[in-house]
Amino acid sequence: MTAGEVDMMDDLRIGVIGYGMRGGLSKHAHTPGQGSRVTVVAEPTQRGKDDARKALGDDIVLVDGVDEMLGRDDVDAVMVLTPDHAHASVALKTLAGGLPTFVEKPMGITIEQCDQMLAAAMTHRTRLYIGHNMRHMPVVRQMKQIIDSGEIGRVRAVWTRHFVGTGGDFYFKDWHAERARTTSLLLQKGAHDIDVIHWLAGGYTRRVSGVGDLMVYGDITDRRDNSDRRMWDWYSTDNWPPTAQTELNPVIDVEDISMLQMQLDNGVLASYEQCHFAPDYWRNYTVIGDAGRIENMGDGGGEQIHVWTSRRGGPGRPDRVEVIDRGDGGHAGADPNLVAEFVRFAREGGRTDVSAVAAREAVATGCRGTDSIRSGGGVLEVPMLDDRTREWFDSGQG
Repeated sequence: MTAGEVDMMDDLRIGVIGYGMRGGLSKHAHTPGQGSRVTVVAEPTQRGKDDARKALGDDIVLVDGVDEMLGRDDVDAVMVLTPDHAHASVALKTLAGGLPTFVEKPMGITIEQCDQMLAAAMTHRTRLYIGHNMRHMPVVRQMKQIIDSGEIGRVRAVWTRHFVGTGGDFYFKDWHAERARTTSLLLQKGAHDIDVIHWLAGGYTRRVSGVGDLMVYGDITDRRDNSDRRMWDWYSTDNWPPTAQTELNPVIDVEDISMLQMQLDNGVLASYEQCHFAPDYWRNYTVIGDAGRIENMGDGGGEQIHVWTSRRGGPGRPDRVEVIDRGDGGHAGADPNLVAEFVRFAREGGRTDVSAVAAREAVATGCRGTDSIRSGGGVLEVPMLDDRTREWFDSGQG
């Protein structure tokens, strides 16, 4: 068999590239005898190698980098779980090697990187899948079902607020705080929400403007090179208030608060607000149609989606309440479902709920929104994909 081909009766043999903070996602692909298993992990650090061995067992092969994985006869597909800035350089190699490729979100940190990856997948006829796990989160799927049912009419506006109560610990003590490695947190963090906005609204952003600032974490002078540690080594709920944070990354040049206004290609208007020094941690999506609106009051299992379909005089009195399902596994069950969809797609191809085109559009919106924030807040155009590329991916990649 050539690279990327696998007998349907055998486990899909998966190579994992990068075993850091997102390395644990690969455990959902390691189900020997049940459809897929991890055979090789490429990770340059000893800590990452040790973690992979502990999580995945003694049978896996450990190598230092992607080049050592290419051409092996025990890898049918790969999962790229490296830091964001390395996604494109690694994926371009695996796609050229004919290996169905899972790339963690954000797809890349520039529009050009994303477009190069799409072009490589088309040129080499290699399946490309992006890890937008929120499309598998119960809160998002249930809101999408309500919208698709027509209960609130045609969607006209989407307002999204993201309160990132973990911002100081998650994003300002390592490489996430650096433009050179992330572009902005409108990608690393916002790509999730922008993709959800697009999915719920049924369109892509074509014009965007934004304001934002580094309002809190830039003023903190207690800094440390944390490259010898990982986030869970320093994470603590006792790190409060945000101005009392310590040991931040030596370089901090991304915004800790951002606000975007978006005009979609189907006429929907949307807004997105992200704050990394809020006390609470959750996402709030409000979708307004021409016959009602929905809003999630919490985003975890057991919390609620409120649905209004008649005129009401005040808050707290929806026409009905839908309880959010409790998923099993990381991100409310989204992670195992995401990996299961990738495994199926790597084997069979076809359409998926996760979209490589949509992943590119989320990055493109985040990048142009960042450009607007850093250039005075003017309205900027989001460049479109050519029709041929869009149609090829939307049809299930051939």
